[in-house]
Amino acid sequence: MRKASETICIRPFHKDDAVITAAIFFDAVQLGSIAHYDAAQRHAWAPEVPDCSSWLKRLKPQTVLVAVQDSKVVGFMTLRSDGNIDLAFVSPGQIGTGVAYKLYQALEAKAISIHLKKLTSDASHMARPFFERQGWRLVAEQSVARGKVFLTNFLMEKSLD
Repeated sequence: MRKASETICIRPFHKDDAVITAAIFFDAVQLGSIAHYDAAQRHAWAPEVPDCSSWLKRLKPQTVLVAVQDSKVVGFMTLRSDGNIDLAFVSPGQIGTGVAYKLYQALEAKAISIHLKKLTSDASHMARPFFERQGWRLVAEQSVARGKVFLTNFLMEKSLD
């Protein structure tokens, strides 16, 4: 793992973070997942940067944490009230630097503080090994249709008991 700057801080999402987090999502899908998904799959998953209004609507009911390095948002993760990690993305240039680990540790601590018993996620090929390193287990491989394109992901879970 490449070493991330010690200046990374984790903080709650602010409405002003919508544009950069939407761009990180798009870039992570289009550039960061090339080794795992073909062009048609990446396009079906994220055909364009989400517009600010729909992005904020998606994030609003979730706990969203962002990672900031040198005053720039470089990643984010979301947690639903049922314990599902819906989104977990870092800028492609930050993959393998520990940003995701710091985000995850903060999100898991939040989940424990609100007395969640279990975390779940529909993890991508790229996210699966990351979650496994955090003690998660594979529940099932899934095939998800996005229009006429199918994407494989993995239902994963971690007990917090």
